Amino acid sequence: MTPPPAPTMAAHSNAVHGGRRQHVLLFPLPYQGHINPMFRLAGLLHAHGFAITVLHTQFNAPDPARHPDYRFVPVPVPDGSPVPVAIEDVVAQILELGVACEAAFRDRLASVLDEYSRDAVACLVADTHLLPIFEVAARLSVPTLALRTGSAACCACLLAYPMLFEKSYLPVQESQRDMPVTELPPYRVRIGEDDGGLRLVRELISRAMPAVKTSSGLILNTFDSLERRELEGLRRGLAVPVFDIGPLHKLSPAVESSLLLPDRSCLEWLDAFPPESVLYVSFGSVACMSPRDLVETAWGIAGSGVPFLWVVRPGMVNGSADDHRFPEGFEAATRERGKVVAWAPQEEALRHRAVGGFWTHCGWNSTAESVCEGVPMLCRPSFGDQMGNARYVEHVWRVGLEVGGDLERGRVEAAIRRLMTDEDGAETRARAGEVKKAAAKCTGEAGSSRLAFDKLITHMMSL
Repeated sequence: MTPPPAPTMAAHSNAVHGGRRQHVLLFPLPYQGHINPMFRLAGLLHAHGFAITVLHTQFNAPDPARHPDYRFVPVPVPDGSPVPVAIEDVVAQILELGVACEAAFRDRLASVLDEYSRDAVACLVADTHLLPIFEVAARLSVPTLALRTGSAACCACLLAYPMLFEKSYLPVQESQRDMPVTELPPYRVRIGEDDGGLRLVRELISRAMPAVKTSSGLILNTFDSLERRELEGLRRGLAVPVFDIGPLHKLSPAVESSLLLPDRSCLEWLDAFPPESVLYVSFGSVACMSPRDLVETAWGIAGSGVPFLWVVRPGMVNGSADDHRFPEGFEAATRERGKVVAWAPQEEALRHRAVGGFWTHCGWNSTAESVCEGVPMLCRPSFGDQMGNARYVEHVWRVGLEVGGDLERGRVEAAIRRLMTDEDGAETRARAGEVKKAAAKCTGEAGSSRLAFDKLITHMMSL
């Protein structure tokens, strides 16, 4: 094992214990939406004096050159182990990935502890989906904090899964479609995974929730004014401390953790448009769409007449092997008011004065970033926690509108106009501005998120 890099001077000395600089070990789930908040947390901890060691799989491995102050320890996965590539396989592969890297993680963790000495390691922070990592750390007497990269509402829903089965909300029956889940407002019954998919989701939750309940604490990338009721419920229901220290991208130094190279030319392109006139469209790093849906979306965007910046990443369209997937005539029809890129610097795009709406898959990172910039959303959830996030966006926070049902160009066109030019959109935009101010207050000096982070540091040093 290579020696750790020499410590750098940190902004604070919070992480010095007994005259020795403390180390925090981190293990992210290797997906973009999980890597980003973990590295934001790493940036915060490093700024407060901790030395950072990142343990990681080869799949979606971080680039050490982007983080010269951190140490990286690869955890090899045996040949033949799954490599997550598609939505329909994600849950099964997450389950298998944790098991596959368990033995190698145990060896790597033991080596790190021998090298640093156990007293020099404050704790491990691991993604809650990696239960075997928590079990290995417990056997080696390393206190572990659980990082949930979704919302507090999503975490509460996962904790309630046994109740959902007990009260026959799950498995879902067609006759129950849109039935309110009275124990978990504002959730309702949605037709989702088939029996096989539901079994895998249930298994994933049965592993993730013990990781939370047996951890030394739960870290959530959210903030009090957005999810106060949900956070209070979690604190009542869990025997471990809960730290709401988000949105992390507003608290942490900027980091380069994108797995795709963003096309920064789109920011200059946005400069040519009036304030709040451009629709930013991105469905995240994993969600996919059919070729038909791409065609209907394209013509709906074209028909709306609204300027747009659209992220169409490689592999986003099922069954398409090239990057020229748009219907004939689309590019000519939108050339003066549209730009398509393979990936965008999303946080900066949402901050740009020209962006007035965000058509999103409602992954939690995208939702939180949009909320913080006061950008109203069109929601097109695909899977997982995205469904619940969209429900909260429209019905609780009232900062967006859902695009439900089959995609059809006329409905897409109407939804875009409703958000960007109609009275409904103006009301939604005003509400988004209010939530932006609340987020800024939570992340400002003496805000709830900063106070929660201070409590987290104190807690980590006491473990």
